[in-house]
Amino acid sequence: QVQLVESGGGLVQAGGSLRLSCAASGYTISSSNMGWFRQAPGKEREFVATINWSGSVTFYADSVKGRFTISRDNAKNTAYLQMNSLKPEDTAVYYCAASLWAGTQVLITTSRYKYWGQGTQVTVSS
Repeated sequence: QVQLVESGGGLVQAGGSLRLSCAASGYTISSSNMGWFRQAPGKEREFVATINWSGSVTFYADSVKGRFTISRDNAKNTAYLQMNSLKPEDTAVYYCAASLWAGTQVLITTSRYKYWGQGTQVTVSS
């Protein structure tokens, strides 16, 4: 059974930092592009960042570019999202996702991802 488990969310003041982790089990993420998405109350799930299977290609939503960094450790079967300079508008449930695609193509839509975690809440206070 494939499981993606996010951790590292929480409550932080504006300007603070959090590091999210996405640990996979029952599946080897080294054969997958990985992505992070987020969903705020009353809004659709939106793309945040993606990284290709080797870590050589990353891409970010404009809203987080320069503040967030996606990375991966295939040996640990884990992906990460380092979030700095957090803003209240970053408040959302954050989800990691694994695609069946392993290449250099940038994947920014939910439909391109096969497996999803349960999400972790990030709340940024002003």
